[in-house]
Amino acid sequence: MIGKYNTLKVVKEVEFGLYLDGGEDFGEILLPIRYVPPGLKPDDEIEVFIYLDSEDRVIATTEEPYAIVGEFAYLETVSVNKTGAFLDWGLMKDLLVPYREQAERMKEGEKYVVYIYLDDESRRIVATSKLNSVLDNLMPEYEEGQEVDLMVIAKTDLGYKVAVDSLHSGMLYHNELFKPIKIGDTFKGYIKKLREDDKLDISLEKPGYEKIDGLAGEILEMLKSKGGQMDVSDKSPAELIYKVFGTSKKNFKKAIGTLYKQRIIEINKDNIKLLK
Repeated sequence: MIGKYNTLKVVKEVEFGLYLDGGEDFGEILLPIRYVPPGLKPDDEIEVFIYLDSEDRVIATTEEPYAIVGEFAYLETVSVNKTGAFLDWGLMKDLLVPYREQAERMKEGEKYVVYIYLDDESRRIVATSKLNSVLDNLMPEYEEGQEVDLMVIAKTDLGYKVAVDSLHSGMLYHNELFKPIKIGDTFKGYIKKLREDDKLDISLEKPGYEKIDGLAGEILEMLKSKGGQMDVSDKSPAELIYKVFGTSKKNFKKAIGTLYKQRIIEINKDNIKLLK
């Protein structure tokens, strides 16, 4: 419950807020009056985020943190003291990264990718920047082409390291990227290959003919809507192709090649046209 969103029932109303039913483990949990939506009353239900306040009391809020327990986030350090670094994660109480959980000493004003977790002993929500300790602890069970959630966590000589579903590490290679990305970005991607060492190669586009067929159809419909001609071709810059079609130059060329082989379009130096 702590560090997660919960839908709880309002038990009673007091001058300084509402008490919610936290069950046998937590009893009544206060939702301070500044977070109470108008019209909320006893017996109503409300979705809240549960965490510990500055005095380590279990408390509810309708504010939304940038990430919850079990997720990665790219957060800014707002202060550093003898306990550790404190990050802005969207709530009144900042998120602690103890010194023992810092891959490098964090500095005020800098941003870091961290993993948020619940400390078993203190019940406090804390974070770690030692990402290798929380990734790849389970055997990956994916199929090639499967859609996954990604977060960019580091840049390497080969490409960008990403967290896959907040559980595994994967690699997006520089030579396969067709749009700019940066550390902290989140987006959908696809499993390109599950390697023998259980590492994951990731693609921003779904591999295989299903994607190409789908893209070919999209290009055809776009051509029809543009009067049968578009001023983009296989010679156009990759950036222009991505801007117009949202895909890589490689997949664009395959898609228009499919249409060309079926004698649906002609491919010229500066444009593609529907054949009459």
